[in-house]
Amino acid sequence: MLLDSIRTQLDSLSKSEKKVALAVLEQPSATVSQNITALAKSAQVSEPTVVRFCRTLGYDGWHEFKLRLAQGLALALPGANEQPTQDDLAADLVNKICSRSINTLLDLRNNLNPEAIQRALDILSRAKKIEFYGQGTSGIVATDAQHKFFRSGVPTVAYADPAIHSIAASLLHEGDAVVAISQRGNNSALVRSAKLARRGGADVIVLAPSGTPLADMATVLIPIDLVFNIDPYTPISARLAYLVVIDVLAVGLALQRGPEFRKKMQNAQKALQEFDMQFDSFIG
Repeated sequence: MLLDSIRTQLDSLSKSEKKVALAVLEQPSATVSQNITALAKSAQVSEPTVVRFCRTLGYDGWHEFKLRLAQGLALALPGANEQPTQDDLAADLVNKICSRSINTLLDLRNNLNPEAIQRALDILSRAKKIEFYGQGTSGIVATDAQHKFFRSGVPTVAYADPAIHSIAASLLHEGDAVVAISQRGNNSALVRSAKLARRGGADVIVLAPSGTPLADMATVLIPIDLVFNIDPYTPISARLAYLVVIDVLAVGLALQRGPEFRKKMQNAQKALQEFDMQFDSFIG
């Protein structure tokens, strides 16, 4: 995901930082094995420029950046970057699709910012109302989020229609929270709704790539930086990453709200199981 993050932020980098980015993308394994002086020479920039590049990506400096890059390369499974082809056997498809999904989740684990997660949880735990906005594939993630969060005891709703979430956002107030979800971060309707929500005083948690228009609207940004121009199957793995972040937030909120709340959730789950048993006996 670190290499994906670099690709998604290329256009937002300065001219000299872009040289560093291209040098890293061209030879990531060589970057891990060399020192900052060698990378600076390869990119034809100064060493302070390399440090600025690392900090622009959110790392303290060269050593942290290099460590994260090494971790990502070491964990990568073979076949993850191979495109499925018409001649693939079932075994090939299993390897390629599963490896890609596993790599996406490993990258997510290594790069997800715990501080951003905690800030998002702080907002969600004090929210009077939580609304999830997404469109297309991200609308599916928003619906899944609403299904997980409605047991929190806080009124929750998910909107995938741009006209509806625009109206809903304009009605929000201080103390309300929006979770805006986008795999590209450039959907103008979502950006507008996030802006409307902020204007009304609501907090906006954004799950989207860094450096995008939607990310700029965030009270708290949880960056999920993936590349979408590889092949048509990439969004499958991308959706998994977003769903896992939603799970992290849902579980974190349940834990943060204490044992009494968890007991209520258990009672709700028990009631659902009893309903399922009664329904099964009815149709049986």
